[in-house]
Amino acid sequence: MSENNPFEMAQKQLYDCAEVLKFDSDVVGMLENPMRQLHVSVPVKMDDGTTKTFPGFRVQYNDVLGPCKGGIRFHPEETIDTVKALAAWMTWKCALLNLPLGGGKGGIICNPKELSEGELERLSRSYINCVWKFIGPEIDVPAPDVYTTPQVMAWMMDEFSKLSGKNQFGVLTGKPIPIGGSAGRGDATAMGGMYTIREAAEELGIDLSKATVAVQGFGNAGSFAATLAEELFGAKVVAVSDSKGGVYNPDGLNLKEVIKHKAETRSVINAPNAETITNNEVLELDVDILIAAALENAITKENAGNIKAKVLAELANGPTTREADEILFEKGVHTIPDFLCNAGGVTVSYFEMVQNMYMYYWTAEEVYERLDKKMTKAYHEVLYASKNHSINMRKAAYVVAVSRVVEAMKLRGWV
Repeated sequence: MSENNPFEMAQKQLYDCAEVLKFDSDVVGMLENPMRQLHVSVPVKMDDGTTKTFPGFRVQYNDVLGPCKGGIRFHPEETIDTVKALAAWMTWKCALLNLPLGGGKGGIICNPKELSEGELERLSRSYINCVWKFIGPEIDVPAPDVYTTPQVMAWMMDEFSKLSGKNQFGVLTGKPIPIGGSAGRGDATAMGGMYTIREAAEELGIDLSKATVAVQGFGNAGSFAATLAEELFGAKVVAVSDSKGGVYNPDGLNLKEVIKHKAETRSVINAPNAETITNNEVLELDVDILIAAALENAITKENAGNIKAKVLAELANGPTTREADEILFEKGVHTIPDFLCNAGGVTVSYFEMVQNMYMYYWTAEEVYERLDKKMTKAYHEVLYASKNHSINMRKAAYVVAVSRVVEAMKLRGWV
């Protein structure tokens, strides 16, 4: 088994959970692979007049609790195994937050940075042309993910509406607010993570107003997380990084300067009043809170032993390998696992679905209040399971989530 294959990692995490809960093999057999996976070829007319075909996927992992839910990624290194793993994690994430949704995920192998806006729009619409019969508000509701945006969701929703002959705002979430989006969706993933960090800090006796924070992955979720940690808690953000490297200032970064510098140069490196360091050095800093907000497999058995943070908050999907998990647990690092920590995004996406259905929209304050209740309740359910079974927080999150999925399957007569 490859340590860096995300789907094999997701399966092994499920097997660990099955051992704790003593599931029968027929139950595991129903959960260890997706229920459905769709492979498509997405043709796009390029600006130079040629037609290029991009491989695409949509995976519907399990829908026992309701319609599938999960993002669509545009990434040059996308793989079906990554999409399957993310769909599995989305299944557990929705169950963990008690959402009436199953897990799905999609992706296209492409480099959106190399596409013009027109090509990006045609790619988005063409993907919907390929998958539209397999998605919908009662079947599978996609959302933004890596390198997809509210504008991409708007194009996709419009294309689906044209194909179905009526407005279908509820077919996708993460849309711009004027066409059915929800207030609070932009920073929902980071805000949800903040609520879990707050609860973890209280559990461990960490004063967040005096805490130091490092953020590995300064994209959408990571930049929001850094800003919110400073604004909500008064914490000191001493380091951030992106794919090109990181910056560090032990006295605290000027985040507005860093954000402006990244907007101008497309990287945080060489930001003013900061020392340039590597991504690995950001992970290994002696800080109170480490927020992992980049891609999969950032923390492995090679570097886990060097992690010094008291709390590891996984805003990214699958940033920690199974081997690294055991090392961190033995070291006493309190990990807030990905499908708990980053569940704010899907929770507010669910709120967006609800608002679309009854055509009444909430204020940002109402969204955050509901999100806080959901995230806080889920955190304490996981913490209780961790203590009750003497297992790490990731296994505990699986115990809570998978138990709910299995109960639903048994009630419906699937197993």
